[in-house]
Amino acid sequence: MTSDPGPSLTVAEFVEYCRTQAGLLSGHVERMGDEARALLDEIDAEMAEIRSRLDGGATDVGGTAGPSTAARPNEREVDLESIEELERDLSEKQTLVDAKQARMQAFQDLAAGYTELAEQLQNEVEDGQEALTRVVEFEADRDAPAYFEERQTLCEAAIEADSSDRK
Repeated sequence: MTSDPGPSLTVAEFVEYCRTQAGLLSGHVERMGDEARALLDEIDAEMAEIRSRLDGGATDVGGTAGPSTAARPNEREVDLESIEELERDLSEKQTLVDAKQARMQAFQDLAAGYTELAEQLQNEVEDGQEALTRVVEFEADRDAPAYFEERQTLCEAAIEADSSDRK
């Protein structure tokens, strides 16, 4: 082992890192929001289709039985099976929207945490090593690596460096 501590890191670099991470998370939230809006548009269209089928339709949609009458010549049968299939599809899409909204909230919370951490580092920390430690602890506590598929976090880099130092 050498006594070389490596390159000197500044607090400003960690502040910028935190702001970059927050920006990336916000970009993910925007994309997820677009996807959620598209699903909601599909739900609206399918709801309109269900209403249209019901309005165009029949005497029996599964309600209480009324007195029997002769069939009216212009009345159409409501295809209950296809409406039920549309309802199942709507339910699945609504579940996807709910999941996207929960994921968006988690990404927003982490982005806000990074922004807050950047401010704390800028205002309270003078040593680059302390800033590094706080960022790594922040990411580990919040499982930040799970939010960044295409990018390595400082937490992951620290774990990687630690495991290679032990070899």
